[in-house]
Amino acid sequence: MSRLAALGQIAGGIASGVVSEGLSRLAKGERPHLRDLLLTPSNARKAADQLSRMRGAAMKLGQMASLDPGEFLPPEMQAIFSQLRSSAHFMPPGQLSACLASAWGPDWRRHFSQFDMTPVAAASIGQVHRAVLVSGRAVAVKVQYPGVARSIDADIDNVATFLRLSGLVPAGVDLAPHLAEAKRQLHEEADYLREADQMRRFRTLLAGDARFVAPAPVEDLVRPTVLPMDFVDGVPLERLAAASQATRETAMRAMADLALSELFTFGVMQTDPNFGNYLWRPEDGRIALLDFGAVRPVSFDSADAYRVLLRAISSGSVDMVRAALVDMGYLSPAQVARHGRALDEMTATLLHHTLKAPDGLVDFGDRGPLVAVRERAQPIFADRSLWALPSPDKMFLQRKITGMALLAMKLRVRLPVFDMLSDYA
Repeated sequence: MSRLAALGQIAGGIASGVVSEGLSRLAKGERPHLRDLLLTPSNARKAADQLSRMRGAAMKLGQMASLDPGEFLPPEMQAIFSQLRSSAHFMPPGQLSACLASAWGPDWRRHFSQFDMTPVAAASIGQVHRAVLVSGRAVAVKVQYPGVARSIDADIDNVATFLRLSGLVPAGVDLAPHLAEAKRQLHEEADYLREADQMRRFRTLLAGDARFVAPAPVEDLVRPTVLPMDFVDGVPLERLAAASQATRETAMRAMADLALSELFTFGVMQTDPNFGNYLWRPEDGRIALLDFGAVRPVSFDSADAYRVLLRAISSGSVDMVRAALVDMGYLSPAQVARHGRALDEMTATLLHHTLKAPDGLVDFGDRGPLVAVRERAQPIFADRSLWALPSPDKMFLQRKITGMALLAMKLRVRLPVFDMLSDYA
């Protein structure tokens, strides 16, 4: 109930902001649109601050909003929401000490020659501290917020309640399996023993790939709510935006190759594209992978469905792409029947941008195709009675794929997309 009330505070604060801003603009003789009143820096700041206090599943909603590439949210709002990617309200020292004592015993400090009580990062499920073991090994210690695992089901249920009451999702859309899967995955993310296993797995999978760095867990100190690992130096991934074109494209190619390998070769994918899960190391160009909580298996059916989609894209056939998207559940037959022409035109725009790119390099800095598709998609999206949802498995995989595309747009890179996809079609 307290977390439902906190979400209500967000809604109430935004509503009061809409009224205040609307009256102000009307007094100036303007006729503002509701969207303009909702998407203000003031409202974003209120939402981001409250979500960062709540942490847990609620905070992840704001993290998802922060991945916007710039076509939907104003730059001021992107900057405010971006703080949620690595900046929750962290635990006071007394609470932190109690968490560590619960995991390692009251004399937990005996393991360390140094432990910084101020976190270097604080995210949705836990915060990270820099420390040095008595052996001299520099480590990062992830400590889970007390009670966050217990709040997951309530957060998801509360969001579902808001979606139903607000009418944002049509009554005919069955969210139950997706909400159940979201709960399951978030509970897995809160299990640090499982995350340590996935960290070891990715270290093995990437052992021969010099483009990546993955930390190793401190085996004898891993606990369900505390995960110590190698400390990895680096800078936030967004810093790549100021690097040279060649550097940006080399790093983005590595990230895209990793996502494709996860989907088609490894059989497991880290499905959280939050940029705070990565660091870039300017001194050697390597990318550090920091978070393995959202690793999930890729089913054979889902991987095969994406292969069919890749073959359709490679063929350049609008009909084949449309059929693949219907089979995957991203489009419904009813949508095709009512909006088929617009859907085909949108597909043709993206296929041309991908397959007819000069020198075979798709320019992700060119927002023209995205703007054109967004404009054509608005009436289709507004036709809520025809909404379709793919399986929960595909939704989580698509979250990562979409996140990589948004990163490519932020970094304004050019990539040989056709050649990259043809290796897996």
